[in-house]
Amino acid sequence: MTLSTQMTVIEMREAGGPDVLVTGKRDVPQPRADEVLIKVTAAGVNGPDLVQRRGHYPPPKGASDLLGLEVSGKVVAIGAAQTQWAIGDHVCALTNGGGYAEYVAVTASHCLPIPAGVSDIDAAGLPETYFTVWSNVFFQQQMKQDGVFLVHGGAGGIGSTAIQLGTAMGLQVFTTADSDEACAYCEALGAKRAINFKQDDFVPILREAGGADIILDIIGGDYVARNIKAAHADARIIQLAFNLGSKMEIDLMPVMLKRLTLTGSTLRSRPEAFKSAVAADLQKTAWPFFIAAPAQLRATTFTSFDLADAAKAHELMESGTQRGKILLTI
Repeated sequence: MTLSTQMTVIEMREAGGPDVLVTGKRDVPQPRADEVLIKVTAAGVNGPDLVQRRGHYPPPKGASDLLGLEVSGKVVAIGAAQTQWAIGDHVCALTNGGGYAEYVAVTASHCLPIPAGVSDIDAAGLPETYFTVWSNVFFQQQMKQDGVFLVHGGAGGIGSTAIQLGTAMGLQVFTTADSDEACAYCEALGAKRAINFKQDDFVPILREAGGADIILDIIGGDYVARNIKAAHADARIIQLAFNLGSKMEIDLMPVMLKRLTLTGSTLRSRPEAFKSAVAADLQKTAWPFFIAAPAQLRATTFTSFDLADAAKAHELMESGTQRGKILLTI
């Protein structure tokens, strides 16, 4: 196969709103020894993309300055040292950036096969949320069978993935969402109960259920103290984002009395070897749920835009009205 030397990409003129995203041209990257070059079919749009576009989430040293943390596509070139993939393989992959482009070079061990029953386009919406949820909630953790798992923001990309994985792993999933329609969507994914936070307080509901054993939060703000109230003894509270702010005043005494674990992480800055281990564990443990009878996991694509319309995709994501993943197709 003769590859192009130039590719279309989405660049940022400067930090700012969605309108700073414009099409541009770049050289097609060459894969390093441990990488593969993917001809991109689709790329996922994620919260960190929006934060980077605003100027608050710079890429790691050596990573592409282009947005895009996950893609699907076909392997068209391989590095000399990798033996996992062959030219022509269809994969989805976690990237360190560069996904908003026609081609992207990715660490070979950060790629996964496209699950049976998932289209090449829809597969682009899997890696970022699955790596994030799996690495924070399930990877190298002991799960309490039938434990209570509270997921905030259940109708979004992270939330819809967490609901499905929690249900598949035998947890009782409770979630919060902003409307009755969003709650119905979450329950269709497997949530035992979806709570419209505009109408009901999740704290007494979780306390009545015995308290949450795991809480996955992207909200922050006053939710931090409320999560502590809703938690069961020895619970883990995992912070992935702070949509309502990261600075607050809270009483830490219940953390000590309940023996709670408060933790959080960002995925992009984790070591390459850690991401490789998560990928291998996902393929071994989670990927079979896509082909279970009946299938317990599915892609949750809400809509897709052409690559050139990346600004419109960002506008939609900032509106918070999506259900599941937003994709860019190449």
